[in-house]
This record gives sequence, structure tokens and C-alpha cells, in this order.
Amino acid sequence: MSTQTTAPGFGETLSSVSDVEGWMTDAQARRLWDAASRVGAPGRIVEIGSFRGRSTIVLARAAPAGVEVVAIDPHGGGDRGPQEITPDATRGDEDFRTFHANLQRAGVDAAVRHVRRMSDDALGEVQPPIDMLYVDGAHRYGPARADIERYGARVRPGGSLLVHDCYNANGVMLAQLRLLFGSSNYRYVGRSGSLAEYRRERLTGLERVRNALHQAGGLPYFVRNSFIKVALVAKQPRLARLFGHDTGHWPY
Repeated sequence: MSTQTTAPGFGETLSSVSDVEGWMTDAQARRLWDAASRVGAPGRIVEIGSFRGRSTIVLARAAPAGVEVVAIDPHGGGDRGPQEITPDATRGDEDFRTFHANLQRAGVDAAVRHVRRMSDDALGEVQPPIDMLYVDGAHRYGPARADIERYGARVRPGGSLLVHDCYNANGVMLAQLRLLFGSSNYRYVGRSGSLAEYRRERLTGLERVRNALHQAGGLPYFVRNSFIKVALVAKQPRLARLFGHDTGHWPY
């Protein structure tokens, strides 16, 4: 549970995570920060997929006093990023140590409850309701769908769901299409790159159609990212740049 009495500002927090490894743009950090800041005490923020703590620090620093921050990550050395799927215990233990060292350096280690389990095994560790859920776990369709479906069911009405790698990772995109495009429970708020934000609301009839169309506006971004990833895998950075990619990193 967050015990901060004087919350640092967003700019200071962004500077504090500049050297923390992870996949989160400044605009995505801002969206996470704003969503976490809106949670009132006693509330609960749950993150699925923490890696080395980049997003965790943002969430913990933004959370008002009295709000619980739960980080779920098995740190098994797998699902660490693009083309890093296979578990590796040695690498996972290093991620675990680095995660807590980063949180400690940022002054939030004691404010975060870390559940070192796979998300499907950690459901019993998280009591409903959830005020803000951030899903950035395994990006294959099965795990992504399970995380959104099972944990999303515990988000309270009016609460927030944010999903990373929407309109980007194929598995997450399929889960988004299956669970969120036609959802009667989640209204699409918007996105920052591949980070999509939803608010739990009851939608009926025409609202659901409009909600689906609103999300469909991001499909060209998904197509663009797919071409960029093919170009990067083929070691064709010039081709990736033709699609608007301006770094050597995977699109996020």
C-alpha cells in the first residue's frame, strides 16, 4: 500500500525511470500516471507484467496515499520482450533482483506488493474490486485473453483498464478484437501509441457499435506496426523507416 505523503511530480518520476530498462514511451507513462492518480483511497492498482519496474515505478509514484499497488510478475526469464519468449531461470532471477533494486532506488519498493507468480496462478492473491488494471503480461493470444478476461472482471464500475501492445502484438490484438471491440462492459477512452485505455461502463445497442468503430480507427496503426516488425526481423531498417519507424527498436 502506498505510504507516500508528498507525491513527486510526473517530470521527476519520468527522469527517475529514464535508465530503467523497459518498453514504455513518455506518452504512455503519462497515461499510466494520470490513470493511477485518479484512484482514490482505499483503492487498488494491479499491474500484470512488471519486468524491471519501469511502469511499476510510475504507478507507485502516482498512486495517492492509501492506494494498494500490486505488481504481478513471475520473473521467470521468459516473455521479456520481442523474440524473448523461452523461460530462463538465471535471467529471471536477475530481472527479479534488478526490479526490486530499481524500485528501492526510486523509493517505492515498500509501497508495492510484488506477487512473483504467473498471472493465472496469482488471481487468488488479488481481492476485488480493482480500481485500475494495467495488462502487460505475455503477449500471446491465450495469456493475453485470460489476463483481460479474468482480471478485467474484477475491475469495478468506473474503473480503468489499460492494455499495452494493443494494435501491435498479434496475440494482444486478437484478444482486443475478441473481448473489447464489441464489449458491453468497457468503453474505449483512447490510446498512446500501443497503450489502449478503457473505462468500465455498461454499454448497450448503438453505444457498442460506436465503441467498436472508435477502436477500429486504430487498425491502420496495427497494419503499420506489422510491416515495421517484418522489416526489422528481415534486418531492413530502411524499409522500416518508410513506414514511419524512426528508431532501431521494436515499435511500441
